[in-house]
Amino acid sequence: MINLIEYPIVAFVVAVPLLSLVAQAGVRFRRWRPLDDETRQDFNVLLGAALTFLALIIGFSFSMASGRFDQRKNYEEAEANAIGTEYVRADLLPASDAAKVRSLLKAYLDQRILFYTRHDDQELAQIAARTTQLQTDLWTAIKGPAAASPTPVTALVVAGMNDVLNSQGYAQAAFWYRLPMSAWLFMGCISICCNFLVGYGLRSTSTARGPLFVFPVFIALAIAFISDIDSPRRGVIRVVPQNLISLANSLPAS
Repeated sequence: MINLIEYPIVAFVVAVPLLSLVAQAGVRFRRWRPLDDETRQDFNVLLGAALTFLALIIGFSFSMASGRFDQRKNYEEAEANAIGTEYVRADLLPASDAAKVRSLLKAYLDQRILFYTRHDDQELAQIAARTTQLQTDLWTAIKGPAAASPTPVTALVVAGMNDVLNSQGYAQAAFWYRLPMSAWLFMGCISICCNFLVGYGLRSTSTARGPLFVFPVFIALAIAFISDIDSPRRGVIRVVPQNLISLANSLPAS
């Protein structure tokens, strides 16, 4: 089953006609039970409060989504720093072990770049498997020298490798943690109610086409924009691994 929230364009295409139909339902309900001048003032207060509440919900949702996007960018930067630092610290190991660690770090770096640039589920599963294997190989490569010579120098290398492994876990978690579905459902329900109220509150049916189309489009655009920021794989706005790519370009060729 396709999760529409992970596909911003699809979410927009679905939301526009749905919200427009809800607004049209509000117009039809007004024909059945019209507003008189006495109750319209109270209705206008209710409509203003509902629209303000919708704006707050959209604003909070955007803030949560953009916060997670910034978190993904920060973890990408931290990951590049950890790998680059460990690459330098590998010189503290014996020459043969250092060469092996540097070679594994280069292969690991390539997989981390692919993690950010590939979006196919099967390919991502293969990348995750290769990343896990490389992490095991990296830890094995430093475990032997550290056990053979347990000095503060080798402890520094072990600590750096621990940072490399931890940074990958933090980055992966940032891709998993998304805006909760309950927040999406709540925002969708408020959007539906507001569109119904807008349709119900229109004074003239002859001039209803503009508001009945423009308002749903604006709400659908807001939802699609939040979905795009909150979708690290499917959206247009994605984290570019600029720090990891720059690090890969700066490392000497094997």
